[in-house]
Amino acid sequence: MKLHLTEEESAFREEMRTFFTTQIPQEIRDTVAAGRHVGKDGIVETMRIMNKAGLAVPNWPVEWGGRDWTPLQRHIWHEEMQLASVPIPLAFNASMVGPVIANFGSQEVKEKFLPPTANLDIWWCQGFSEPDAGSDLASLRTTAVRDGDDWIVNGQKTWTTLGQFADWIFCLVRTDPEAEKKQAGISFLLFPMDSPGVTLRPIKLIDGGYEVNEVFFEDVRVPGENLVGEVNKGWNYAKFLLGNERVGVAPVGSTKRNLATAKDIARSTGQLDDPLIAAHIVELENELLALELTALRVVANSADGKPHPASSVLKLKGTELQQAVSELIVDLGGPLSLASGATDESDVPEWARLATPTYLNLRKASIYGGSNEIQRQIIAGTILGL
Repeated sequence: MKLHLTEEESAFREEMRTFFTTQIPQEIRDTVAAGRHVGKDGIVETMRIMNKAGLAVPNWPVEWGGRDWTPLQRHIWHEEMQLASVPIPLAFNASMVGPVIANFGSQEVKEKFLPPTANLDIWWCQGFSEPDAGSDLASLRTTAVRDGDDWIVNGQKTWTTLGQFADWIFCLVRTDPEAEKKQAGISFLLFPMDSPGVTLRPIKLIDGGYEVNEVFFEDVRVPGENLVGEVNKGWNYAKFLLGNERVGVAPVGSTKRNLATAKDIARSTGQLDDPLIAAHIVELENELLALELTALRVVANSADGKPHPASSVLKLKGTELQQAVSELIVDLGGPLSLASGATDESDVPEWARLATPTYLNLRKASIYGGSNEIQRQIIAGTILGL
């Protein structure tokens, strides 16, 4: 396996590093580095800066703002962004609905939605999961019934991340309840979140935040032109979307940055002198190095835009390491990590105040993008042949 970059690849890495460290406002990068929430405005500003430079949606077709990069170049772009504490382009736009529209939407749908999606003039949210259809997404029950040229949508979605900011939702709906297989009879619709009949209700998380929501649909009228692709083919588009979602799901760059921060905390507090803590940090560094090499191997063996089966290993181990580093920081804070409600006037350092909310929030990492239990099944079947 080639571990060294060519001269051209090294120059590309330097180009990305320079852009991210000089063109993205320092205030935004400092907020990310500290573990604070950037907020809607910071995400929008960052993505628009990147889009203007042609760096927001490199995975899209070139005619819609993408870049004709190699898989390794995309990996470098993604890693350098995280290392520089830059908010990644909004996944719902850049990695989910954008590629679906670009690959399956009509020309009219592409022209209407892709430019504002790349520039975050439209903030999208995902209407997939339901109370009884999470990992078993094909069991969804939200319906869309034809009424002339329109669709009438009724049902409920849940865990709709950042739906409180969203202008539009891309939604899986059942359009043929009589289909023999539950994966069939599902369609992919787009409609505004301020449509009559749409109600959003926030869900408070264990970290105290309101990141996800329930969304209810009561006789929501959706123009027929907002259907993506063909009727009853939505499951194919959903599988395509989830495949894109899992690419780059192992946050090597940000985990590397957070582990370096943890090591600095341990050093500044004198805890690095504890052989058990030092050994644990070294163990995490070694596992992170192995993850990084695995990511490079996956990149090297990806073909035709399809991720290598080992991408499930990246998702599994990447999220486990993400959680392990957050747990380490809580341990380093000790009792101070319980002071998450303290203000800036407190003597408790900011990293300690943020440690527990970050730890709690990252419990989700082993669930989204395909739960880690599902990833183990994929690994068993496609890699180990069990």
